[in-house]
Amino acid sequence: MLMAEESDLEKTEEPTGRRLEQAREKGQVPHSRELGTFLVLMTAAATFWMLGGWFVQRAMLLTRKGFTLDAQVMHEPALMLPRLADLSIDALISFAPLIGLLVLAAALPPFFLNAWVFSTTALMPDFKRMNPLTGIGRMFSWNSLMELAKATLKAVLVGGVGVLLIWRERDEIFGLLSQPLDAALAHAGNLLSFTFLVMVAALILIVLADVPFQLWQYYDKLKMTKEEVKQEMKEMMGDPFVKGRIRSLQMQAARKRMMSAVPKADVIVTNPTHFAVALSYKSGMAAPRVVAKGIGVVAQKIKEIGAQNAVPMLEAPPLARALYKHAAIDDEIPSALYNAVAEVLAYIFQLSRWRETGGNYPMPPRSLPVPPELVPEAM
Repeated sequence: MLMAEESDLEKTEEPTGRRLEQAREKGQVPHSRELGTFLVLMTAAATFWMLGGWFVQRAMLLTRKGFTLDAQVMHEPALMLPRLADLSIDALISFAPLIGLLVLAAALPPFFLNAWVFSTTALMPDFKRMNPLTGIGRMFSWNSLMELAKATLKAVLVGGVGVLLIWRERDEIFGLLSQPLDAALAHAGNLLSFTFLVMVAALILIVLADVPFQLWQYYDKLKMTKEEVKQEMKEMMGDPFVKGRIRSLQMQAARKRMMSAVPKADVIVTNPTHFAVALSYKSGMAAPRVVAKGIGVVAQKIKEIGAQNAVPMLEAPPLARALYKHAAIDDEIPSALYNAVAEVLAYIFQLSRWRETGGNYPMPPRSLPVPPELVPEAM
């Protein structure tokens, strides 16, 4: 028995959709620093590799412009600030492509991990993090050991790739000493850009190991006990009182919609007191439809609304009970009741003609062809 209780308290169950959604609302999403670092550095390296020459030219022009002496500026110090502003704007425009690409690269990692979310909860101060004991515990945690291992691996990997590249290009590096200054600077720039690009590309190995680990760690932290899963299922099913209240509100809304259709009905068939069924038949319909029905108080309300809107009524107890029993609201009447309802509609048509033109008052049908097996016992 004790072992069963302990197993229920172990977090062995995968997190449910609701648990994951609650974590996202709190700003708890998977993230990989290595992925973000790799994307930013790779973007910078690729940009310098492709646009490095243009950046160098712009930097040289800005430097030459900044160190060019202007007699007017020297004699009027008030012009120095606008000149500095112009130089700053030129520098910002020159390096805007690099800045824009870096901002985009910094924003991309959450999309790769399906972790893009905005939550103010994560911005709230957490004073528990200021606890020194908690901080010491984090220093010697499994996560800290993994971070140390990754940092060591990155240093070895990047350093090793750098050493190999320098050794591979050693002849070209020493050859820079014999080249003219302009050519040497351009050649050195190409070597640096290529070396930077290859060293950053080597970080993809760290990313390929870190991203699965971060995802595993994220979902592992959100695992649930069997008891938590059971409790969540109970909460999702809802409290019986709340569910009853919801059903009551739904029934009220449905009844309100039903009552709004009564004024448009063609006839109301009654029991005469216990049942009331409102029928409607328009051109194009395959068969008459039931737009409202009810017993007791609801039946009285249907008749009251019908009387207020001059909807014809007909007392036909067997037909009223049969329609109430075998026809749902907004459904066509059963085919077995076509003949009986047809006689009722014919009477309603005659009644409408009499109101318009006068003459002999039409007699309501007395014996409608309602199959006995469709008529429930009288209430």
